[in-house]
Amino acid sequence: MISYITLGVSDLSAAKAFYGELLGELGAKPLMDMERIVFFGKSMAQPMLSVCVPFNKEAPNPGNGNMVSFSPGSKEQVDALYKKAISLGAHCDGAPGQRIPGKFYGAYVRDADGNKLCFCHFG
Repeated sequence: MISYITLGVSDLSAAKAFYGELLGELGAKPLMDMERIVFFGKSMAQPMLSVCVPFNKEAPNPGNGNMVSFSPGSKEQVDALYKKAISLGAHCDGAPGQRIPGKFYGAYVRDADGNKLCFCHFG
């Protein structure tokens, strides 16, 4: 159902490096790299994440309540992605932990532009 999600960024080169390293852990890579937008994914037929400099050339603004969540497959992989994001310059917005007993394990970070990311495992 989802084709792609876009996050606005202020420095495309820095965002490309951050998301390239981070999403590479999930097997994703840049699939389309154009002047102001880069699409990351495993294939064009699967959901992708894009980062872009806003078309209107105004500053990017993360939305209140907006978040992109990634499911790496296990609690251990949630921890690993969280640590990877922090090592790449993301800021903690909720350390890894069991949020709903037996149902939801998650970790939260914000990228350099304030976009909120979640790494989660259901179960």
